[in-house]
Amino acid sequence: MRRRIDFMGLRKVFFGISIALVLISIGAIAVRGLTFGIEFKGGTVIDISKSQGVTIEEVRKTFDQRDITDAGIQTSEGGAYIIRITETDPQKATKLASDVASELGINTADYQVMTIGPNWGKNITNRALLALSLSMLAILVYISLRFAEWKMAVAAIIALAHDIIITLGIYALTGRELTPNTLAALLAIMGYSLYDTIVVFHRIRENSQYLVKQTFFDMATDSINQVLTRSINTSLMALIPMVSMYFLGGETLKDFAFALVIGLISGAYSSVAVAAPIYATWKSSEPKYKALSKKYAAQSS
Repeated sequence: MRRRIDFMGLRKVFFGISIALVLISIGAIAVRGLTFGIEFKGGTVIDISKSQGVTIEEVRKTFDQRDITDAGIQTSEGGAYIIRITETDPQKATKLASDVASELGINTADYQVMTIGPNWGKNITNRALLALSLSMLAILVYISLRFAEWKMAVAAIIALAHDIIITLGIYALTGRELTPNTLAALLAIMGYSLYDTIVVFHRIRENSQYLVKQTFFDMATDSINQVLTRSINTSLMALIPMVSMYFLGGETLKDFAFALVIGLISGAYSSVAVAAPIYATWKSSEPKYKALSKKYAAQSS
């Protein structure tokens, strides 16, 4: 017989863990701040596809000699480099890239220069925030209509905010750059987390229709245990390719995979330890279920 995990009995522990993680994440974001890629703040990307055997130390030295000490240099497969600098003037950036390539013996055809102005970056940031906000609103409306229960929708949104804040907090702690790939991953995280939450909510809703000899908390615990194996398997199947992508993929894929790995783990946790307990606590305070709890307690004593 499979062991039953008392999720509702442990809800205060789960809430404590989540509150601690969220506070740490908010503190990290407030103190260390988020590191935005040039796509958001403007700058230049120099993409060297063939480095002719040049080492990363040699690349960094050429920029240091030009008083550019904050160049972000990432290696890619096949000896390629992706270099990010804060220069926003296209002509200066092109001249700099040409000088560096010439000094390193890199052919003109083996590198590309892309400059992004600060206004374009600001526009991308605003659009990203708009996309996240609209996604949250759409989720709120969808769950409210799907289950005819706005309390479920609010609990799901709280769980999604929990996942996003923790993901951003880890980015702040590690100093990793936020790129458009990160935002794409955040939207994907919302989808994965919402799927797990809906599976749990659907089972709770089904079981609540036959609630007679149990409290709402006990029924919710049973509901989570009934879908727990499915949720774990689904999360593992999603995590395996993301972990592989992070360790074996290029830098662009790593940006996407890093955020998704964090979000998938957080989302799997929040569905059963945040969204469901919040909803169950809220519903248990309703007169109907309060009376049922008192009746059940009286029968048990």
